[in-house]
Amino acid sequence: MSVATRRRARVRVEGTVQGVGFRPYVHRLAGELGLAGYVLNDSQGVLLEIEGSSDAVALFLARLGPDAPPLAVLESLTVVDAEPIGADGFEIRPSPHGERADVPVTPDSATCDDCLRELLDPSDRRYRYPFINCTNCGPRFTIVRGVPYDRPLTTMAGFQMCEQCRAEYEDPRDRRFHAQPNACPRCGPSLSLLDSEGRAVARWDAALAAAVEALGGGAVVAIKGIGGYHLACRADDDGAVGALRARKHREDKPFALMVGTLVEAARVVDIGDAERGLMSSPQRPIVLAPRQAGAPVADSVAPGALELGVMLPYSPLHHLLMRDFRAGALVMTSGNVSDEPIAFRDADAVQRLGAIADLLLVHDRPIETRTDDSVARVVASRRPLFVRRSRGYVPAALTLPGGTLRPLLGCGAELKNTFCLARGSRAWVGHHIGDLENYETLESFTEGIEHFERLFSVAPAVVAHDLHPEYLSTKYAFERDGVELVGVQHHHAHLAACLAEHGEQGTAVGAIFDGSGYGTDGTIWGGELLVGDTGDFRRAGHVAAVRLPGGDRAIREPWRVACAWLTAVGATPPRALRELVPERKWAQVAGLVQSGVASPLTTSMGRLFDAVSALCGLRTAVNYEGQAAIELEAACDPHERGRYPIGLESIDGALVIDPRELVGVVCADLAAGVAPGVVASRFHAAVAAVTVDACSALAGANGTDIVVLSGGVFLNRRLLERVCAGLDERGLRVLTPERLPIGDGGISYGQAAVAAQRIARA
Repeated sequence: MSVATRRRARVRVEGTVQGVGFRPYVHRLAGELGLAGYVLNDSQGVLLEIEGSSDAVALFLARLGPDAPPLAVLESLTVVDAEPIGADGFEIRPSPHGERADVPVTPDSATCDDCLRELLDPSDRRYRYPFINCTNCGPRFTIVRGVPYDRPLTTMAGFQMCEQCRAEYEDPRDRRFHAQPNACPRCGPSLSLLDSEGRAVARWDAALAAAVEALGGGAVVAIKGIGGYHLACRADDDGAVGALRARKHREDKPFALMVGTLVEAARVVDIGDAERGLMSSPQRPIVLAPRQAGAPVADSVAPGALELGVMLPYSPLHHLLMRDFRAGALVMTSGNVSDEPIAFRDADAVQRLGAIADLLLVHDRPIETRTDDSVARVVASRRPLFVRRSRGYVPAALTLPGGTLRPLLGCGAELKNTFCLARGSRAWVGHHIGDLENYETLESFTEGIEHFERLFSVAPAVVAHDLHPEYLSTKYAFERDGVELVGVQHHHAHLAACLAEHGEQGTAVGAIFDGSGYGTDGTIWGGELLVGDTGDFRRAGHVAAVRLPGGDRAIREPWRVACAWLTAVGATPPRALRELVPERKWAQVAGLVQSGVASPLTTSMGRLFDAVSALCGLRTAVNYEGQAAIELEAACDPHERGRYPIGLESIDGALVIDPRELVGVVCADLAAGVAPGVVASRFHAAVAAVTVDACSALAGANGTDIVVLSGGVFLNRRLLERVCAGLDERGLRVLTPERLPIGDGGISYGQAAVAAQRIARA
C-alpha cells in the first residue's frame, strides 16, 4: 500500500485510562486490524497514533471506546489526521517525564474473576497467593505516590519482579501487561502473623491458618487490607463481639460484616437485585440492608438498628480468609480506637491495635493512603445512596458544571469530613477523613490534601470553607497563605453539591435536614428550607427554633432537647423519661432553657428526632452520632398508618415548620399508654407530610419543579422514601445525592461548586 492511499490519525484519550489495561488493549486492537503506530501514557491520559488503510483506521476509531477494558472510563477522545509516514509495526512507548500531571488516578478495584480462578487453581503458580492481581483489578489509589502511574511511583517500587512476572509485565498480549502491583510468591509481598507486641509467630499459609483458627476460637485479629487495617472477630459470638467493643471503646455503634458469598449475605440481610449488584460491584462497598429474622449474627453487632452493613471480600487475602473460616460472617470493622483514623502503617498498627487485637495478620506491601471502606444503601428503588464514599470510588473525578476559572480547594465540614480539589471542569473529592475533632484526624486531613495536590497538580488559588469559625477545617483555610477565601454556608453547600452533581444550574427548592450547621445569622441551623442554585440561596423556611440547653452537651444527651421542647409547650415529661432523668437535673436544664443561659437557639431537625426518641424512653444519651434517631426509626410500628399534626405557617415571609402541637400530642399519647413504636411511626409520618407540603408550596411559588433532599437526617430510610413518594405524587422532580454522601461527606464538593460559581459571576 502506497503512502498516498494510507491514513494516519493522532488520537488523544482522556479519562480513567491509565492502570486499567488501556495500552495493551490499543496494541491488540491495532494488531487485529493490521495498523501501525504507537501508544503511550502521559500526564494528560493516553496518546496514540495509528496508520493503515482508511477503512481499518475508521474501524479502529469506531471500536476504541465501546470495546475498552472494564475499568476504563473515556471522558474525551480527540482525533486529528496527520501525514502518513509509511510506518510499520505497532509499539507501546514509555511514558515521558517532567510534564504537569492531569490524569485521573484509578480507584482500587476488587479481585476480578480471572484472578480469583487462578487464586483457587492448585495448578497455577499463584495458587493461594494473597496478593494476586492484574490490569483489571487490585490496589491502585492506595499504593500510588505520583503520576504517570508506573511502578517506580507506587509502593511496589521496592519489589523486584522475577523473570516470569517481568515477562508478563512486558507482554502486551498478557492480562498483566503493565499491571503495576504485579507479583508472585517468588518476588512479591508476603504474609506474616504477629502477636500483640509485634513479634512474628508465623508466615505465609501458616500465618493465615493460625489467624483463621484464632478467629474461630473467639479471638480478635487485626488484618491489614488494601487501605488500612480491619479488626475482625466471629460475628455470631457475643463474647468475641463484646470483647472487641470493650477494647475498641465503641459501646453501641454498629459493626460492619464480611461474608464470603452473596448466598451467605442473603442469610444475614434482605437484599434485592440492586443490593446484590452493588455488593458484588468492583467497588465492593459495605451495603446497608434490613436484617433477616434469625440471622446468625450476635445482637451486639448492631444493637438497636434495623439494618446490618455487609460486604463481600474485595482482596485476595479476604477471599482466602472467608473460604478458610467457614463459620459464617466475620465482624470487619475499622482498625482504630473509637474516633481515631484507621491504622495503615505497620508500626503504628502494632502500637495502636496491639491493645485491642490478640494477633495481627500483616503483609509488607506499604499503603500510601489510608482509605476506609465505602458505605451505601439502596433506597426507594433509586440509585445507591452513599453514607460514606471512600475505597473503590476515590479518587474518581466528578464533573464541575461550568468549571472553575481558578484552581480551588473545598475544605469540607467538621464531621464526616472530606476535602475537594478542583481545576477546570474536574473535581476530586477526597477519601473519608472522619470527624475533625483531634490532632490525628487533622493530620490525616492535611496529608490527604497535600497528596491530592501532588497527584493532580492543583495549587489552589481559592479556598472555600464553612462559616463556622471554630471548625478545624475553617481554621485550616484561614492558615493557607496567598489564597482567596470564600465562606460557604453549610446548608447551601448541601444544596449546591446535589445540584452540581446532577448538572443542574437553575433554581431549586432544598429541604436540608441535619444535626447542625452555622447559619448566616449566627444561630445553629439544621431544619432548612432553601431556594437557590449553586451560586446563591435564600432561607425560605425552617423548623421553629428551640433552645439547645448546654450546647454540645445536648447533642450527647437528647433528653435535654426533649426538655427544651416540653418547656416550650408547657408539658411535663412522660413517665418513661421521668424514670430515666432525675427530677433535680430536669429542673436545672429547664431553668437553662427559660433563661437562655448556655442555650443557643437551633432549628435542627436532627435534634427534633433526638427529642422524640428521648420522650419515648428509647435513648436519653448517645454513644455515637445519630444513635437516637436510628433507634427511633428502628422502633417504628410497620403497621401503624396514623400521623401526628404538625404546624406549617408563614411567619415574616418564611415557612415555619412548628412541632409544638406534635410534641404535646406525643406526650399525651405516651401518658395514655400508646406504645413507643406507634408514636415513632406517627412522628415519621408527620415530618414526611409537612416536608412534602412545604417543598410543594415553595416550588410553586418560585416556578421550579426541582426539589433537593439532603443532609444527614435523610439517611433515615423511612423518612426519605415517604418524602420522595409524596413529592413524586405532586409531580415534582426529586434530586438526592447519588455519587456523593447525603450527609456531610458531600459538603466539600458543594463548597467547590459555590466558589466556582461566585468566581464566574464576579
